[in-house]
Amino acid sequence: MKKKAEPIKNRRDIEKIEQYLKLHNKRDYVIWVLGMNSGLRVSDIVGLNVSDVVDKTHISIIEKKTGKPKTFYINDKLKRVLKEYTKGRNLDEPLFLGKQGKRLDRSQVYRFIVKVCKEHDIKVHVSTHTLRRSFGYHHYQKFKDPVVLQKIFNHSSQRITLMYIGVEQDEIDLSYKNFEL
Repeated sequence: MKKKAEPIKNRRDIEKIEQYLKLHNKRDYVIWVLGMNSGLRVSDIVGLNVSDVVDKTHISIIEKKTGKPKTFYINDKLKRVLKEYTKGRNLDEPLFLGKQGKRLDRSQVYRFIVKVCKEHDIKVHVSTHTLRRSFGYHHYQKFKDPVVLQKIFNHSSQRITLMYIGVEQDEIDLSYKNFEL
């Protein structure tokens, strides 16, 4: 059975990677911050154009996987990061470009996520879904509202959402840890 991507549950690990990317690769840093603050799938992140984020309060897309519309608020941190990253850029170009000047694809994002997590000794199974799952996990930890998270992810049930972000297993483990007869 294929192992599923896991969220990065330790905030210090997320911040450590973010700081490293900020110093070493601006494009990957922006992808990281965008993924961690939006819950978007990587396929939707790499599909963005500069015009989708410049002078906006919200990002609106049609999700590639579901075909459903999605609109979300750009928080202050993301606004700052995107403003700096898009300064002087052509509105018609893809937001994230690869080395050949073409739109970045999912596999390139996958490689940088795996590499940076390995370099920083992050002991979770990572993939392109790690950013989305990490967003969900930390959103749930802050607000404890599976209904809102279910809507953000367009999931059909709260149970699916909690399983997706690894909270259900955490709660099961905690119940066993705190139970003795």
